[in-house]
Parts: sequence; structure tokens; C-alpha cells
Amino acid sequence: MRFSIRATLAALAVTAAAAAPALAQQRDPAYAAARAEGTVGEQPDGYLGIVGSASPALQRLVDDINIKRRAVYADGAQKNNATLEAYAAAAGCTAIMRTVAGEKYRAPDGSWQTRGGGAPVLSDACQKALKGG
Repeated sequence: MRFSIRATLAALAVTAAAAAPALAQQRDPAYAAARAEGTVGEQPDGYLGIVGSASPALQRLVDDINIKRRAVYADGAQKNNATLEAYAAAAGCTAIMRTVAGEKYRAPDGSWQTRGGGAPVLSDACQKALKGG
């Protein structure tokens, strides 16, 4: 049985809430700096993306983070009887919603946006899932 994105988001929220303190302690200062500088951003597929050109060091950082994310998603997908892609997409919705003003995210049209004071632009699937539909 495949989970809907709504069910996957709910499962992810529980998993993410439990894992958040441990992940916060492991956050690389280079990653925090890249987020603040706008050289990386969250994507709807659940993975971190590079905004513009990447130095070799930035590419290594993003690759490392994405490898770790994929492992977390694979574990969560297995535990929740979801596909890796569905679980990662649910994580992408959550990550974009958790961006703060000044951080980058990829909008549904593929463009990089800078989060302002309001809500980020979300795909129809994310909006529907977040509304409980």
C-alpha cells in the first residue's frame, strides 16, 4: 500500500520532531553559512540544491548532506510503507515550510525564490497535504 503525501507528511512530522534536536547538534557551520548566504536552498524533492555556481567545497557539502538525507528518507519510507520518492517529497514540503525569511527555496515553477515574511510558494500537492486534503 502506498501512502498519500498527506499521510507521509504526518508521519514525517512525527519523525522529524523526534530527530530535530540531534540533527541541530550535527549542523555543519559551513551549511549554516551557505543557507544564510543563499548559495543553497531547499527543493520540493526533499534534497538540498545549489543556487547558481558551486565551488568544489560547496558541491561536496551539498552532496554529503543529500547522501545523509537519502539515508534518512529510505529508513522513514521503509518504516512507513511509503516510496522513497513520496517520503522525500513530503520532507521537501516540510523543509520549504521551515525556511525562514532570507533563505532560498525552489518554487513549483523551478525558480529559486528567497523567502520573505509570508509563506513560501508551494506546489498544489504540498498545499493540499498541508490543508489535510
